[in-house]
Amino acid sequence: MHNASKATNFPPQRRPTRAVRVGEVTIGGEAPVSVQTMTKTDTADAEATLRQVRAAAAAGAQIVRVAIPSQQALDGFAQIVAGSPVPIVADIHFDYRLALAAIERGAHKIRINPGNIGDDHRLGAVLEAASELDIPVRLGINAGSLEQELLDQYGHPTSEALCESALHSVQRAENLGFSAFVISIKSSSVPTTVEANRLFSRESDVPLHLGITEAGFGSSGIAKSAVGLGLLLAEGIGDTVRVSLTDDPVEEVRAGRAILQSLNMISGPQLVSCPTCGRCKVELRPIAEQVQEALQEIDVPIVVAVMGCEVNGPGEAKEADIGLACGSEYGVIFCRGEVLRRVKISQAAQELLAEIRDPMTCGE
Repeated sequence: MHNASKATNFPPQRRPTRAVRVGEVTIGGEAPVSVQTMTKTDTADAEATLRQVRAAAAAGAQIVRVAIPSQQALDGFAQIVAGSPVPIVADIHFDYRLALAAIERGAHKIRINPGNIGDDHRLGAVLEAASELDIPVRLGINAGSLEQELLDQYGHPTSEALCESALHSVQRAENLGFSAFVISIKSSSVPTTVEANRLFSRESDVPLHLGITEAGFGSSGIAKSAVGLGLLLAEGIGDTVRVSLTDDPVEEVRAGRAILQSLNMISGPQLVSCPTCGRCKVELRPIAEQVQEALQEIDVPIVVAVMGCEVNGPGEAKEADIGLACGSEYGVIFCRGEVLRRVKISQAAQELLAEIRDPMTCGE
């Protein structure tokens, strides 16, 4: 499809990082940036957790993380791992023994926080167990759980403090003989997160997991994540992403994929939709919503335009792989710059989707 290839320097050239395997997914190296999410269920309820895992995977998640806050959460963990279509990460805080138990139960990756997991004896026990089963570990550096000595030194979780914590954690792990790890450096502040990851990326080849922690919900949470992750990804920084929203995991996945698609970093359908104004003579939003929903089930790298008036409509529709330019009663469907046919507005969405699904129209 022609439209996505016109931008210069996109997708951006990635910084070189070491490769880490999480089940069948590679993070870093030359692998594409992967999309992650985290379940919101009580992990002790294996069936409910698996439902969220499967829904997230169907939406495009390549890795899913689950919380292991207690022994009870481990009871159904092996069932979750066995029933998941994607690799499962066990998220551990404070009690290193829970990490050891999750490794025994088949976790594809462990996430721990060096700021609260304990001394090198405890950290070393986790890394040794992970090494024996050849699974990676994510060392998560969070502004909310920074080491006390760094808080005393910097006064609050600055980007410099977060980067120093990350570099120190890398050194701790490597001194213990472990190298299969990923680093995340997160804050609820977009500028702090962006600068901390920039600083770290200049000093280390460890793969980076990107995210804005506690981003919020709705448009505000998506905007913070899109700005923070987008700035870093556009600079070639970042190997896997998680959009942290107070929302369903499926919405996190959709937002993460949309961010990557906007930078031409993953293929798939993209919708260009008119914002509408006083010139628009049709109810465009229902048409755009119907098309957007249908595109969730399509894996073709296609750009689809749904436009509402004669000012930018024909031009945008022609530039897209396939597009609809609406008038008051009729619309025109374009394919790669050529007019296909005229359709009634009442049937416009169905007619456009029929063309998208037709391999004779939109096939490679």
